[in-house]
Amino acid sequence: MIYYDDGKLIIRDMENTDARIFTDEFVAQGWHPDIAGYMSRIKDHSEGRCIALTAVYDNCPAGYVYVYLNAHEGPFKEKGWPIIVDFNVLKKYQRMGIGSKLMDIAEQIASRYADTVCLGVGLCDSYGAAQRMYIKRGYIPDGSGAWYQGKQCVQYETVCTVDDDLILFLSKSLR
Repeated sequence: MIYYDDGKLIIRDMENTDARIFTDEFVAQGWHPDIAGYMSRIKDHSEGRCIALTAVYDNCPAGYVYVYLNAHEGPFKEKGWPIIVDFNVLKKYQRMGIGSKLMDIAEQIASRYADTVCLGVGLCDSYGAAQRMYIKRGYIPDGSGAWYQGKQCVQYETVCTVDDDLILFLSKSLR
């Protein structure tokens, strides 16, 4: 399904071939993705658990995001709110409006299911641009503090590794 097409940027359902492209492109950026992760998300999409979106810029997959129809972790678990998961735009396509359009479409999809959408964002500096973008888009922290590996951190607790699993949850009203 195509959700957006302006002639240069297309936002569509993720396809199996996107998994290899994103894996290779992120390896080229110095990351260590696993193609199985993409395939798992595509399977979730085919089973109706999420909407898996790919942004295609000038005929090249440039970014992706997943909208799960019900938050399955963190403080929003079982509230019936959609959760935006694993938003990424390849570095060579950043600062071109692709991420903003992906988020616009993700929020439009989420609004079909609830009046609030949520997400988690990493706390280390590599997530700084995403943190700023989410705040500018109207997302606010839920007040439950930091979470690590699916568990809420408590005051004075030591979290030994600052990695992708150290996150802050945010939500946004879609009204």
